[in-house]
Amino acid sequence: MRKKLKYLLLLCVFILLSGESCKVSNSTPPEQNIPLVYWRVWDGPDTFQPIIDRYNQLHPQVSIQYRMLKYEEYEQKLLESFASDQAPDLLSIHNTWTRKYQSKNWISPMPAKTSMVYPITKGSLKKELVYEKRERISPTLNTIREKYVDMVYNDVVIKTTNPKTDQKETGVYGFPMAVDTLVMFVNRDLFNNAGITNIPKYWDKDFQQTVRKLTKQDNKGQIIQSGVALGGGNNIERSGDILSVLMMQNGTEMMNLEGTQVTINKVPSTAEDQSKIPGLDAFRFYTDFANPAKEVYAWNINMENSLDLFIRGKVAMMFGYSYMLPQIKAGNPKMNLFITRLPQIEGNDPVNFGNYWVEGVTSKSKYKNEAWDFLLFATEAEQARLYLDITKKLTAIRSMVDEQKQDLEIGPYAEQSLTAKSWFRGYDTNAADSIIKDEIEQVVGGRIDLESAIEELSAKVQQTINPTF
Repeated sequence: MRKKLKYLLLLCVFILLSGESCKVSNSTPPEQNIPLVYWRVWDGPDTFQPIIDRYNQLHPQVSIQYRMLKYEEYEQKLLESFASDQAPDLLSIHNTWTRKYQSKNWISPMPAKTSMVYPITKGSLKKELVYEKRERISPTLNTIREKYVDMVYNDVVIKTTNPKTDQKETGVYGFPMAVDTLVMFVNRDLFNNAGITNIPKYWDKDFQQTVRKLTKQDNKGQIIQSGVALGGGNNIERSGDILSVLMMQNGTEMMNLEGTQVTINKVPSTAEDQSKIPGLDAFRFYTDFANPAKEVYAWNINMENSLDLFIRGKVAMMFGYSYMLPQIKAGNPKMNLFITRLPQIEGNDPVNFGNYWVEGVTSKSKYKNEAWDFLLFATEAEQARLYLDITKKLTAIRSMVDEQKQDLEIGPYAEQSLTAKSWFRGYDTNAADSIIKDEIEQVVGGRIDLESAIEELSAKVQQTINPTF
């Protein structure tokens, strides 16, 4: 009997090492009514219900209570829940929050495997209900790198040092259901009215000439139609992201991968570039559009919000994400809207900007095993497709990108996902974004020169990656 048991155990070990599930049947039913509370933003319960229903077919003992919170109150509610030990089991966090939440021990790393009990009906004549324990082997780091678009790996895989052993450890802290990339929205009627047939693909003279043709001023010199929403800080949607990607396209390393050092103002090591500060040319290019002395003048800090003006047909080109589309369509359903890729620097490798949310498991959860099992199930390609079909969002899974490229609406986002990056790995992304906007406003307002703005920007953002910030 012992030899037989030993053989079965060795067989299970072999199966586990091969990456398959080990199944062990017994007659003991699983714990009933395991409640998992799931907090998310943007998506209502209907978006996740098909996935929850599929999971409940396998695990009827798990009850998933889905709650959508408003973005404006979401993180504050999360912080309060952690402080009062009332945190949800599963949550969504922005991709720029992962290191902060990991460092504060608010999210738990992915386990090597999860173990769940499945109810199985056996027998052809005499039906017998048995319970089978199965183990799900978690994906390896290589699998994660292979499965997801590149930017995901650097955001969810975090290396830390164990204070007890002083050993380096690598943890995986979640997976995305979807991603988003910064694109260019175009009002084609304004292009048509100006007799412009081509939409610029590069930040070159053609782009600048197009902006000049599309920008109109009244007899008092006030801008009544802007060729592009560029140059401002607080009145341009996602201005921090736009300036960041311009810097990155220009070869600027914004922050090291460990999230310990801001490198925006670091002087290149090559002798011929010693006089250059990375990002300076990009900063100048961006703010020139709000400089009345420049030919490309198309914006100023006194104008209304860029998204509102675009919806009203007062801006020809603006930059944004897919989540802005419902607002644009609702505000101006008759707009001849065209969505195209973000312009690049001709001759350089493309660089795009990513913005997305990561699904994770909280460290406060009493059911981490079950929560992670559901998360691994939900982010499999088959379930992710259900979610993407409902939400019309961009896939984070590499193998599905080609399929989405053919979609008229999300195709431009999909084309950019393979070259998209994000850079902030600190503790307060909102503060960093405010700092970037403030430096833009100071330059445009003539209160500081570009070189000083870059120095201040780097120094102030450095403070936001301090755990005590």
